[in-house]
Amino acid sequence: IWLRDHCRCPQCFHKETKQRLVDTFDVWPSLSIPLVSFFFLTFLAPADSIVDNHTSDFDIDWLRSNSYNPSVAFPSDNVQKRTYNLWGSEIQKNLPTADYDKIMDGDEGLAEWLNLIDKFGIAFVKGVPPTAEATEALGRRISFIRETHYGTFWDFTANNAHADTAYTGLALQAHTDTTYFTDPVGLQLFHITEFTGSGGKSVYVDGFNAAEELRRTYPDYYQLLTEVPVPTHSAGDPKVIMAPSPRAFPILNLDPLTKQLYQVRFNNDDRSVLNAQSLVRVTGNSTTPVSVRDFYSALKAWVSILRDPKFETWIQLEPGFAVIVDNWRVLHGRSAFTGHRRVCGSYHGYDDYRSRVRDLCYGRLGRLDI
Repeated sequence: IWLRDHCRCPQCFHKETKQRLVDTFDVWPSLSIPLVSFFFLTFLAPADSIVDNHTSDFDIDWLRSNSYNPSVAFPSDNVQKRTYNLWGSEIQKNLPTADYDKIMDGDEGLAEWLNLIDKFGIAFVKGVPPTAEATEALGRRISFIRETHYGTFWDFTANNAHADTAYTGLALQAHTDTTYFTDPVGLQLFHITEFTGSGGKSVYVDGFNAAEELRRTYPDYYQLLTEVPVPTHSAGDPKVIMAPSPRAFPILNLDPLTKQLYQVRFNNDDRSVLNAQSLVRVTGNSTTPVSVRDFYSALKAWVSILRDPKFETWIQLEPGFAVIVDNWRVLHGRSAFTGHRRVCGSYHGYDDYRSRVRDLCYGRLGRLDI
């Protein structure tokens, strides 16, 4: 039944839309396979069935990649269980950097940029014209811009245009953005196009590396932060009370299939009230209360790693040198500043970003689990 349901012939699987055409529920569960030739299977339906006999064809790599019994290790596993280049402050010696002109010229340059983001969760771009127009065009090479209550493409100074500390000159501790969205933004592009003043250095922390350090040094705290849902919100702007559904998510989110960390959601400034509903550990279908002391101890251990100089990378961004971060992995912040500072940039959806990576960087492997 599994083979018949997954037939890849043109009658059963649309070659252009990549969608199933066979009606799974018309497939007879007692089908037999009396004839097998290389990559071809012939299915015979029972005599009293209204379903016709059918010959299916399969790509051998596809079969190996998707075999469920037995499970067969195959390179496409790397698409689902990714490998990362973890980093700390040492990355400053060799920043992952792409060239603006190459990115804009064609898919080869774009693929180089995407590969850096995929591996490091962060990539810088040199040679960007210091204009909002050039920066927006750069972001759109990956995908359309994700519009939020902050607008579409943003171009602002420290003018308090929104009730958010990002629109001030205050220091910002390392955090991820939009923890209060059900689906946090995937990528965030920054470009400082004008700056006359002092301060304002940017800091970046590899959240996956920090999480690995927490798992190694405080395994119980690591487990707790994967199980305790933390409520968040954005409610500073008029007529905006943004909160995710469900109401809370863990700080460290694990893939239920691979058990690999896939998302960090952390902004202590946007954390909502902790109460009896949220101070629980969620494991499977059960919840158990977690002590306030244990939660804050785990949180302190996590933040102490984020603020350890070994894990921080401080950079003074300048006009012409843009940066993009994987917001599901890399935390960002800045020191306080004075003077005039103009920043532009954009948000991009995670699924749209991953689609481009699968298409331009993974090649055939990016399609084997489709």
